[in-house]
Amino acid sequence: MSKRHNNSIEHDDVNHPRWYTDVPFTCSCGKTVEPLTISQHLSFSLGSVIKYCVRAGVKHEADNGVQDLEKARYYIDTEIKLRKRQLKERDNG
Repeated sequence: MSKRHNNSIEHDDVNHPRWYTDVPFTCSCGKTVEPLTISQHLSFSLGSVIKYCVRAGVKHEADNGVQDLEKARYYIDTEIKLRKRQLKERDNG
């Protein structure tokens, strides 16, 4: 089921879910910028951080977004470990 979003974005649970389209990111032209548009230019981990932070409290309202924030923290920690490993490999290589 899809509906017209106030910024001309149709959303549905697969292609444009409410928890990504009902966000406060609006460009100067007035169009909503979806987290996917931002996160696709980042690593998987950092993109996941953006998506989970943006939807915190929107998709899972019952827990006030705690689960999404914990997932964001997981991906931040994952990115930190990756970068530390890369530094170590660079310094030892």
